[in-house]
Amino acid sequence: MQHGFIKVGLAIPSLKVGSLTFNAGKIIELMDKAYLENVRVLVFPELCLTSYTLGDLFYQDVVLDSAIKALIEVKKSTIGKRMLVFLGLPLRINSLIYNVCATIFDGKILGIVPKSYIPNYNEFYEKRQFASGRDLNTTIFIDNESYEVSTNLIFKCIEIPNLSVAVEICEDLWVMTPPSCLHAKAGASVIVNLSASNELIGKPEYRRNLVIGQSARLISAYLYVSASECESSTDLVYSGHSLIAENGKLLVEKKPFESSELITTEIDVNMLSTERAKLANYYESLKNHKTIFFSLDIHDTTLTRFISKYPFVPSGNPELTERAEFILSLQAHGLKKRIEHLGPNTKLVLGLSGGLDSALALLVCMRAIKMLNRNPLDILAVSMPGFATSQKTKKNAKLLAITTGVSFFEININKSCKLHLSDIGHTDTSRDTTYENAQARERTKILMDLANKYSGIVVGTGDLSELALGWSTYNGDHMSMYGVNASVPKTLVKYLISHEAERDIKLKKVLSDILDTPISPELLPSENNEITQKTEDIVGPYELHDFFLYYLIRQAFPPSKVFRLTTLAYNGYYTPETIKRWLLVFIKRFFSNQFKRSCLPDCVKIGTVSLSPRGDWRMPSDAECESWIRELEEYLKDKFSI
Repeated sequence: MQHGFIKVGLAIPSLKVGSLTFNAGKIIELMDKAYLENVRVLVFPELCLTSYTLGDLFYQDVVLDSAIKALIEVKKSTIGKRMLVFLGLPLRINSLIYNVCATIFDGKILGIVPKSYIPNYNEFYEKRQFASGRDLNTTIFIDNESYEVSTNLIFKCIEIPNLSVAVEICEDLWVMTPPSCLHAKAGASVIVNLSASNELIGKPEYRRNLVIGQSARLISAYLYVSASECESSTDLVYSGHSLIAENGKLLVEKKPFESSELITTEIDVNMLSTERAKLANYYESLKNHKTIFFSLDIHDTTLTRFISKYPFVPSGNPELTERAEFILSLQAHGLKKRIEHLGPNTKLVLGLSGGLDSALALLVCMRAIKMLNRNPLDILAVSMPGFATSQKTKKNAKLLAITTGVSFFEININKSCKLHLSDIGHTDTSRDTTYENAQARERTKILMDLANKYSGIVVGTGDLSELALGWSTYNGDHMSMYGVNASVPKTLVKYLISHEAERDIKLKKVLSDILDTPISPELLPSENNEITQKTEDIVGPYELHDFFLYYLIRQAFPPSKVFRLTTLAYNGYYTPETIKRWLLVFIKRFFSNQFKRSCLPDCVKIGTVSLSPRGDWRMPSDAECESWIRELEEYLKDKFSI
């Protein structure tokens, strides 16, 4: 449970219609199994003690009385099990019959939640047997103990305050204003839904979208469990379709008619709390809601949920293609608006290095110019070879410009840089930061002057990963008049260029060669014209830094949690020692380079992470990173000998 991870489960037992003794035994069997698997929140389907499809047999005292006895049996079986169990059954209160959920914990019933909305259309006729519990607030006695009955109960963990659970039952989710909307406003971070939803053509897709959408709308985890095919009695077929979603993402699904009786995953209640904290008006103190507390033993939750190594990159080719086109369209439309504002004859000037970022920037410029029905020659691509430019990148820069049909300039900066270094008294033999940055600033000066000469703007090529690490020369490549890549991380840059290579056969060869070129600023000379100054050897692998960026900044996770997720995502790829090394580098560089981000040029926002001071990120340039480093070191001292 450290870092807010809670293991949850959905139990879909194979029941016998109307056989309460058998059903109780099956439920207890699944509870025992779930507890051994360290599940701490377990949800059973609607009316599972009796089965859902009893019809008018729900009027029978035999059924209602047996349901109470079975509930007591199940309750006793939970003694010693510190697991929150949600169980469906029929319950008679003041002569009316209600479809309810009993919440059980460690041998006790914490409360009873009735179903609010009773369907009575098409194949449903629940109003024939059940009353609505929307206005029900009462107390009942079961086994000589009193229990609250209300739709407005929230079950909150003492040790993990971010774990607050509320209940819906089946139809409650399908109405225009589900009760979970109010539960979430009152602080519930997890919604459980006990359902018995029959199958129809197209219904699984609709149900899946409904659950995922509600979890996103509420910024919650949504645990939806439905009755199994054992309920397929008379005219209707049931499939046990069950899902767990978290803030708009499907974590796990038992697809219709799959045989599993128990599905589990881990939800992250701390992440949900952080996301809600960004919405200052989210929480409302609703007077009708009551909180009931329970206590869990704290232990580490073994994570089984999928953790992508590339959180900024969508998985699956169809989704990637659609996403790539949308991102490129966002970048191009942002640039198009800037061109339209400055005037119809505005030229675009950019440095073309033969590397990834400038290639993507050129492709975006091409799209923007095409949208404006203008000639590609209005794009001025400038290659500026210097002391360390390799023949490969020089060749690719020229080839890319020729293939796209843009205006191409090649301006060697060796002479001007040598003169400048001489003017400031820099020795020829020193290969220090001054030597490197002089080249970057000379290139930016050339681009700015060309923009003035040809009535254009300099299009920035630097990406989000470089901004996070401060891997740019202040007032050199750090500066432009509009940045098209500023919210595109390096891992996504690669995928966008791959997408363009597959889309345009004329560009495939040169773009593939650019993708195969080591990432380098090419500022230090090398032997045999080979690239030896490799960025990832100096600051670390970009795939790790993008992972750190997403979880430290987008999710606001503590470094220890980021380290834990990284070791799981990259298990077998990087050792814990390597991950620690580069995570510390990221933290230190991120904090020390905020001053560069504070004066960032205008740039298009395309994703959930932006470091623009006018967009998502506001941070003092002089903030210290000591607390973040200490938090990581203390965690590693306890968990790892590194």
